[in-house]
Amino acid sequence: MSTTLALPTVEEEVWRYSRIGELNLANYRSATATTTVENAEGVQLAGSEASALMGVAITTAPDVFAQMNTDNAAVIALKIAKGKVHATTVVITHTINESGVVVYPRLVIDAAENSEITVVERFVSADNVVSLVVPVVEIHAAQSARVTYLAINEIGNKTWQIGNQVAVGERDSNVRVFSVALGGDYARMRAEVRLVGQGANAQQTALYFADGTQMHDFRTLQVHEAPRTRSDLLFKGAVKDTAKSVYTGLIKISENATKTEAFQTNRNLTLSHGAWAESVPNLEIETNDVKCSHASTVGPIDDEQRFYLESRGVPPEIAERLVVFGFFDEVIERLPKSEFIEGIRAKVIAKLGSNA
Repeated sequence: MSTTLALPTVEEEVWRYSRIGELNLANYRSATATTTVENAEGVQLAGSEASALMGVAITTAPDVFAQMNTDNAAVIALKIAKGKVHATTVVITHTINESGVVVYPRLVIDAAENSEITVVERFVSADNVVSLVVPVVEIHAAQSARVTYLAINEIGNKTWQIGNQVAVGERDSNVRVFSVALGGDYARMRAEVRLVGQGANAQQTALYFADGTQMHDFRTLQVHEAPRTRSDLLFKGAVKDTAKSVYTGLIKISENATKTEAFQTNRNLTLSHGAWAESVPNLEIETNDVKCSHASTVGPIDDEQRFYLESRGVPPEIAERLVVFGFFDEVIERLPKSEFIEGIRAKVIAKLGSNA
């Protein structure tokens, strides 16, 4: 493991609300997660071919953790040929079984012209495992390619995760990146989409729920570098007990990205007096003739919704769960259809019920 790279501090703006000051890399030794790959026949590369695919979306590491991953990566590479539709969902599961380790899973998806693929990547550890996961995913969608990616954080409540997602969309491509973050002690994800070809489209969607002393931390970038591109971001989160969440997002539209549409929405529910959420949306627009919006909210459950249910005989604790689950349902309905959706619903219900 490379330890010569300087870690960031909370004095840096993009780490200002983080818990990075608690991280001591000396507590971890480099290791490899136990990884399984299902339904990847015909698209998964191996050996040097897999390693050579690194860099399709990341030319310069966006932060020190992406660089650490590059230096130590355990690579899974998927390459989809021109015009090919990979009919089955590729499922990748990384399991961390021991404490005191740091793992560096790297997923690279390279979708050629007019191809299509859906990938689910899961990160799993038990609650008694004290470990660090530093994942990176690179997605490159060539002209008219269609890529759907879902990351599911199911790590235990003593594991940290600090990751990067970078997706690049060429002309008329369609990239959908979904994140579900339910686990972890501190879980941070930097999620970037760059639309570099005219007519490229991207959707970023996340559901996150922190309880106990958990913290979820998201940094998103929607970068438009070509005309007539479109991005749509919807992140919804909830915090309870003394948990925390942070969302910071940036829409950046370059000078030549005319006729662009970009939308950014972040909604947060605080379910306990000790819970805390921060939401900071930003716009950086260098041209005219664009359509952009950003919106964020942080607050408790709407009293009118609670009163409506209670006035019809619904007990207060059940009313709260119904409102919160309805809040999340908009995101769950957007998720790609997979066998894991019901498990996500069950985990949300379990977190909602833990006050009982």
